[in-house]
Amino acid sequence: MITFRNLTLCRGQNELLSQVNWTIYHKQRIGVIGENGAGKTSLFALLQGQLSAEKGDLDLPTHLKMASVAQETPGFAIPAIDYVLNGDSELSHFQNQLLEAEAKQDGNKIALIHEKLSIIDAYSAPSRAAQMIVGLGFQHDDLQKFVSDFSGGWRVRLNLARALMSRSDMLLLDEPTNHLNLDAIVWLEEWLKKYAGTLLLISHDRDFLDRTVDHIAFIKNKNLKIYSGNYSTFEKTYADELLLQQAAYEKQQKQIAHMQSFVNRFRAKASKARQAQSRMKAIERMDLVCAVQAESPFQFHFREPKSNPYPLISVDDARVAYADNVILDHLHLTLAPKERIAILGPNGAGKSTFIKLLAGEIDPVYGTRQMSTGLKIGYFAQHQVDHLNLTETPISHLKNIANGAAELELRKYLGSFGFVGDRVYEPIQHFSGGEKSRLALALIIWQSPNLLLLDEPTNHLDLEMRQALSLALQEYEGAMVLVSHDRYLVRTTTDQLYLVADKKLVNFDGDLDNYQQWLMDYRKEKIKSEMVIEKQIMSKKELRQQEAKLRDERKPLLQRIKKIETQLEKLQSQLKENEISLTDPALYEIENKQQLQQLLLKQTEFKKQIEKLEADWLNACEQRDKLDL
Repeated sequence: MITFRNLTLCRGQNELLSQVNWTIYHKQRIGVIGENGAGKTSLFALLQGQLSAEKGDLDLPTHLKMASVAQETPGFAIPAIDYVLNGDSELSHFQNQLLEAEAKQDGNKIALIHEKLSIIDAYSAPSRAAQMIVGLGFQHDDLQKFVSDFSGGWRVRLNLARALMSRSDMLLLDEPTNHLNLDAIVWLEEWLKKYAGTLLLISHDRDFLDRTVDHIAFIKNKNLKIYSGNYSTFEKTYADELLLQQAAYEKQQKQIAHMQSFVNRFRAKASKARQAQSRMKAIERMDLVCAVQAESPFQFHFREPKSNPYPLISVDDARVAYADNVILDHLHLTLAPKERIAILGPNGAGKSTFIKLLAGEIDPVYGTRQMSTGLKIGYFAQHQVDHLNLTETPISHLKNIANGAAELELRKYLGSFGFVGDRVYEPIQHFSGGEKSRLALALIIWQSPNLLLLDEPTNHLDLEMRQALSLALQEYEGAMVLVSHDRYLVRTTTDQLYLVADKKLVNFDGDLDNYQQWLMDYRKEKIKSEMVIEKQIMSKKELRQQEAKLRDERKPLLQRIKKIETQLEKLQSQLKENEISLTDPALYEIENKQQLQQLLLKQTEFKKQIEKLEADWLNACEQRDKLDL
């Protein structure tokens, strides 16, 4: 249990939380939400001891094991799987002890450490780590690649796997889906459902929150309030609260107006002056109810396309390849005006490649792609964001494409994307990832495209901006092809699903729930086929080495099983002798009461020991069976 008592938290001179009282209970699963800058990440820093409370108290259990995702990963020259395994500090500790014991040839200590390794399920650790890495989107070939071989986004995934590998009582995850695609998110959801500790999760992905949390901690105006249920439940409850608040505000304003009218009429009248003064004091003493303000700072709309030619794009029997590596083949698509398509598919299948083909960034090596006269594409992808001129300002970026529009109009337009005041004149080099994404979207929308090609448009966007984008896309009059891990955006803005898998593009006959099941089945089949291929190409020498390694891993387990069986046999024999003694009628005479009690205590103790040993035996047998698979 973690307790906040009248806690105030600051970052520099900025007060983020004020007099917060909150108790986090064991095994709660809490989504932490609030606008950017509200203090969500600072709250995590406080829990991890990186920040101190300005006032009040934070009580943490003494032996609480907390895990979180490291923000940076240096280019370590160690294999990815070893980097992830090192997240389990207890496993690393025992493995180091084992190396020392083996160097000293200390047989007793070696046996003891193997027993401890068995208890913490160490022998399945490499398999579990590999499942995590592959589940988060890596290939089996990546397991032995050095961490330094991966780009920043993939290193973030390794950090996430390392945090999951850690033995923790509490897991802190700050935007874990930012660098994940949908299949990795689905895997992570399933893993988190089985997590036995307390979960605190910052996320702007409402579907992800709905599937992983049972409470919402909402930070607003320096206050933290807890709501039971997932994000959808919170959203409904909060909307009801706002309606009640607005009703209370309007009622109070009527009361104030009525009393103020009395004061204005009778303040100068001697006979009514005391009553007027009383009403003035009543107004001053009121706890004023605030009017409900518009929640979202983003209020933008797509401009209507000037034309909608048919077909916008036609792709016929196209093949996309890089050198000799065929990514997609036999592609067929006729894209009509106002069609709204979402592209689904496992990691690395070619979804972004297909978007690039439609955008004209790459050409087919075989087949055709025809673009209609009058086609105007609005293409959003991460590299568009990365190519923004960092020395320019939002308004200068917009002026470059605005054809002499008045500055007041440009400022008003940028304001609808959250760029207000002097922010429009600031160089974007210091902008956050979310602000740069918003600017890139604003530039696309200004140009009135009749076809939107959106590749992960919600990366780095907060909940309010995602909601605003969803609403704007629902009203958009053009066609759209969308790749996104944000299931809410897919569900609310598209009406056709296409699947990219095994180098093909096909219509997906189902909804997102069906796709989630398809994805899980696809992953299982892929793992099976990869294992078959690995076995087929493995040389006899490698097979012998693998078998020797398995024998080495099985040996301490078999020794432990044999030792437990010997102990069980002895205890069961002692229990049987004890039960025979208890059948002696003389034992139940008053003068033998003490002896009877001793035998009964022995019987209880024998049964407890047998029960524990049987559980240990089952655990050891399960570990042995896993190695036999």
